[in-house]
Amino acid sequence: MTRQLSISRGLRLAAASTLLAAGTLAGASAALAAGGTVVIARNMDFNSLDPAAGFCDTCQIYFSAVYEPLVGLAADNATIVPRLASKWAVNADQTKFTFTIADGAVFADGSPVEAKDVKWSLERLANLKGSPSFLMDGVTGIATPDAKTVVISLAAPNGEFLGILTAPYTGAVNSDVAAQHGALAGSDASGKDTAEKWFVANSAGSGPFVLTSYKPDDELRLARNPKYWGAKPAVDEVVIKQVKDAVTQAQMLESGAADIAMQVDPDTAKSVRSPDVKIETVPSYNFVYVALSPGAKANKVKLTKTVREAFGHALDYQGAVDFTVGGDGKLQPAPIPNGFPGTKGLPAPKQDLAKAKALLAEAGHPNGFELEAKFPAMNVYGVDLSLLMQKVQQDVAKAGIKINLSPLTFSVWREQVSGDGIPLTAVFYAPDYYGSGQYAQYFGMTKGAPWAKRAKLADDELNPKEADLLAKALASSGKEMEGHFNQIALEMIGDRIIFPLVSPNLILAYRKDLAGVRYSACCNLPLWELKRN
Repeated sequence: MTRQLSISRGLRLAAASTLLAAGTLAGASAALAAGGTVVIARNMDFNSLDPAAGFCDTCQIYFSAVYEPLVGLAADNATIVPRLASKWAVNADQTKFTFTIADGAVFADGSPVEAKDVKWSLERLANLKGSPSFLMDGVTGIATPDAKTVVISLAAPNGEFLGILTAPYTGAVNSDVAAQHGALAGSDASGKDTAEKWFVANSAGSGPFVLTSYKPDDELRLARNPKYWGAKPAVDEVVIKQVKDAVTQAQMLESGAADIAMQVDPDTAKSVRSPDVKIETVPSYNFVYVALSPGAKANKVKLTKTVREAFGHALDYQGAVDFTVGGDGKLQPAPIPNGFPGTKGLPAPKQDLAKAKALLAEAGHPNGFELEAKFPAMNVYGVDLSLLMQKVQQDVAKAGIKINLSPLTFSVWREQVSGDGIPLTAVFYAPDYYGSGQYAQYFGMTKGAPWAKRAKLADDELNPKEADLLAKALASSGKEMEGHFNQIALEMIGDRIIFPLVSPNLILAYRKDLAGVRYSACCNLPLWELKRN
């Protein structure tokens, strides 16, 4: 099995090398020649450049550099620090949060950042009803008693709300400018907002960088904001180049065509020989998972709870970690990352083919069944999703489950998973802030949750217990909060919809003349910290 997959991997790497030789090396000295320019090679996954609509890993990098949230996350990935707000206060039951906007904070056009802009931006995030809108769940009102003060009220206590506000999607937008170009924040925003195209070519934030240009499937170009009110970034320009595979990224890094390669896997990292390149391996909270959609139109059999349990027992979890990242990662029991509140003591997932076969027979499928799988053809966190799904295909076949694989472009995948649904898919997730509530909100089988919609479960198949536990968790702290999140994790494991397969360590690969490269749990890569040695 592994040998067959390794041959496939070798063919893909050879093809990547040929592509590089044909054209990429022509710009080998571009990054160094640019001086103040940092070039990042990564497979971009943008679905929008609108901070209230985009929701992706590359979105985190872009939004956090251009649109400032009220608060940020320190390098320890846990401590809340000031960004747009200079100070804040929280009432005793954690239902009212008062922020003071820093003196001198201005947008890129020089106009002052005011409380009305923050209010408008957060209301638009909620009302546009894009993928990140769930971050505003529970907000009942936003008051602006003066131009410097923002007061956010919640329906219930939320001990993670400050963490939520570190998410890049909460960044302040210049409301006057955006509104002139069709952006709306009212309750009708989801149907009448027309600013999507404008945001593709323009930015309207107060962050350290501004958008210069974006060419889909080519590059995103940012320039230092000359009117940035905070500490000025040390680099003049950041260019994110669309580079699909890890081998090409690594070769660009070695040649000097890129300063940072963001999706280099452990095997490829070992092949890097240049003395000018630094390779670091650090833990991350990112993970790759497969998911079932019982309500997808293409299902050929009913994916009952018993069938889903059988599928889960057929997966070779440790084998997936060993194959995709050479063991340089961890098993993750639940769709809450290792190290987040509630994950201690969870049962490690393991393969049990005998149990899988018995459950399939119990469900009326003694000879197995056929399952359609569609997924983005991407390399994420050093994991090639196509190779991972070949591994899954071969593993579950031992239990009699036949998977038909169809890799898709990310945009096509996104349309299908949100449309008719996909019976089986593979995808990935990175945290938007440090806190377990986001995972219960995103992956929980509760009414209106993003993955509950994708799973297309009937109302009587949902798990309302998860919503009750989440409310208790957010209203508590310390060990009590940990306990509630632990129960939520166990419930999500029991749903048998989301199956985490790989929690890979993160490879930081960059040129030695560059400093400030680090992993951020909210922002992925803080561009404003980059500088030349």
